[in-house]
Amino acid sequence: MSSSPVVPHHIAIVMDGNGRWATRRFLPRLAGHKQGVDSLRRCARACVQRGVSVLTVFAFSSENWNRPADEVSGLMELLAMALAREVPQLRADGVRLHFVGARTGLSAKVVEGLAQAEAATAHNTRLVLNVCFNYGGRWDIAQAAAALAARGEPITEASLHAAMGMAHVPDPDLVIRTGGEMRISNFLLWQAAYSELYFSDRLWPDFDEAALDEAIAAFSSRERRFGKTSEQILSAPASVPG
Repeated sequence: MSSSPVVPHHIAIVMDGNGRWATRRFLPRLAGHKQGVDSLRRCARACVQRGVSVLTVFAFSSENWNRPADEVSGLMELLAMALAREVPQLRADGVRLHFVGARTGLSAKVVEGLAQAEAATAHNTRLVLNVCFNYGGRWDIAQAAAALAARGEPITEASLHAAMGMAHVPDPDLVIRTGGEMRISNFLLWQAAYSELYFSDRLWPDFDEAALDEAIAAFSSRERRFGKTSEQILSAPASVPG
């Protein structure tokens, strides 16, 4: 009998391919982003069912401001609508929302919506859902260093880690990118130092429960050494890295 796959504690996803999904169907790009919200809802529910504790998704990068103005404004409106529609169900499902990224540049309405969504789900414990919005890995490192410098604190690996936007959760075990591209695009540059990377050709709106299971199975088949040798890993007692 085959053993059950090892389920990652923390999965992070670059949700790529919404625009291409829409273009292939002769639809406006925003239609792909709307479909992407449905895919995220499905993925979050699947993570809860499989015992994943933390799901982090890349929703809007610092560089996405360079996209066409109508797409950016549409994404902002979509975020506001998604918060109003999805938060009550996420709250009922035991999902705790965190929004990671700079709040500067966002409208007061969006900032208020993010804060209200976090407050409404603050006591949930089944799944932590980190939504990286107006986020970039380089920004995260730079803002952490600036905060430490402003407080006159020494900059070390531990202090930088504690000052970053993802300090409330362990580093991701598995980073997934959909859409066929093989890069991480300024996502979790610090936190993904020892993450397993998995690239899927599926566009994000097509990434379903079966695709998630394929990624988890691939993760389960890998040997995570964290700088050690295979012999050291095999001889050491089971432990979870900090």
